[in-house]
Amino acid sequence: MQTVAVISRKGGAGKSTVAVNLAAALRDAGQRAILADADPLRSSSEALRAHSLSVVETSASKLFALVTASRRSGCDVLVIDTPASPEADIVSAIKVADLCLVVTRPTYLDLAAALKTVDLLRQLRAPGLIVLNQCPSPRQGHESRVVSGTLEALRFAGVAVSPVALRVRQAYQGALSFGRGVTEWEPNGAAAAETRALAALVHGKLWGEGQTPRPANDVARPGALSTVRT
Repeated sequence: MQTVAVISRKGGAGKSTVAVNLAAALRDAGQRAILADADPLRSSSEALRAHSLSVVETSASKLFALVTASRRSGCDVLVIDTPASPEADIVSAIKVADLCLVVTRPTYLDLAAALKTVDLLRQLRAPGLIVLNQCPSPRQGHESRVVSGTLEALRFAGVAVSPVALRVRQAYQGALSFGRGVTEWEPNGAAAAETRALAALVHGKLWGEGQTPRPANDVARPGALSTVRT
C-alpha cells in the first residue's frame, strides 16, 4: 500500500479539492483508494457524504494506526487531506507518507507558504512535489505571467514541480456540490482530463513509471506543464 499526503498551509489553495479528486481518480483507475480526512474542518468528508469512495475521518495522532489498518484491509492507496496547522500535525502526515503533494496557487503569498513546507520536507527527507492549482488557462499556448513567474521562482529555488497543473474550472465546484469528483461528474471534460493526468503522475511516482495508467485524454510530459484545452 502507498500513502499520499496532500498539504497546504495556506487557506484557499484548494487542498481538499485536490485530495478529493485525486482519490476519486485513483479509484476510477482501478485502485482500492481510501480518503483520510485529517483536516478538522472536515471539508473532504462533508463533500463526499453521498459518494461511494471510502472516506475516513481521522486526526494526525491516529494516522499511523490508520495506515496500518488500511494496509491490512487491502487498500492500494491512502490519500490524506492534511490539516493546515499546527506544524506538528503536518509532520505526522509527512512521516507516514510515501509521497507529499504541496498544493499552491500561483500567487506570492501562496508560494511563500509552499516553500516553507518544501523546507520541512527537506528536513524530514520526504519525497514531494509542488502542484500548482487554480491556474489560469494558457492563451495561444503560452502560460500567463503569474504562472510563468511562479515556475521561474520554483526553478530558482530548486523545487520539484508537478508537470501537471490544475486550472481554474467551474467543474471542480460543480462536482463537489453534488458530492462527486470531476472524473465522475464530467468524465469527458477538461477538469477530469487534468485530474486523470495528475493521478497517473502520482501512480507512476508510487509504483514506477512502467506501471502508470495512461489518462483518457492527456498525459503530462516531463519538464513541462500539462495543458488540457477547453
